[in-house]
Amino acid sequence: MHKSLSTINQLSTDLGRNMPVTLSDKAYTSLFAMIQERRLPGGVPLVEQQLASLIGVSRTPLRSALQRLEMEGLLNKDANKSYVVRKVELKEYLQSLRVRELLEAEAAALAVDRIAPESIEKVRANLHVVQAKRPYDMISHWRSDDEVHDLFILNCGNQIMTGMLQSLRVTTNLFEIEKLSERLEPDSKQHERILDALEARDGKAARRAVAAHIRSLFQFAVRAVK
Repeated sequence: MHKSLSTINQLSTDLGRNMPVTLSDKAYTSLFAMIQERRLPGGVPLVEQQLASLIGVSRTPLRSALQRLEMEGLLNKDANKSYVVRKVELKEYLQSLRVRELLEAEAAALAVDRIAPESIEKVRANLHVVQAKRPYDMISHWRSDDEVHDLFILNCGNQIMTGMLQSLRVTTNLFEIEKLSERLEPDSKQHERILDALEARDGKAARRAVAAHIRSLFQFAVRAVK
């Protein structure tokens, strides 16, 4: 099962408040952050002892966390049985976006009557905070992006669709886009349109807004690699 970022963020919050979490959870949250921040690059073997020392856990909870990340599609094993962060190349990224365009647009249309207005307000408020941050904060950008997409992915009423989309988002989030800060303004505007459609409970508008957003990501990636 793919863990949503809302769950990851809650684990991080609990760690910050010194609330009881397992050492495996601590290792998992730390490793997830390192992957998201690109501190663990794709395709490079992970050295367990170094990671255990860096995180401050023994190798047993670290291995448990590594196994969880492997199950969720973030890690693979190389020919030497070492864990590596899964490296997503442009072709896989673009193909995944094409599928997301179809499925996420439908998920948004299905979710319009299932999302509480206060949830939309909270996500919109966080989006505005990220827009105003200076200097640019990549992690806040990622988290806001996940909050917007989770609104309709987790509320579409179709568990199979939810699982497929969470898996696809793991794949696309692993693709290393250069100059990600350039996406902040277009992402913010496109996310606002998605939130407006969800708030208006307009399934057709939500479908169009999500499809347009994902096509924009596709076009940006193609231009970025030229």
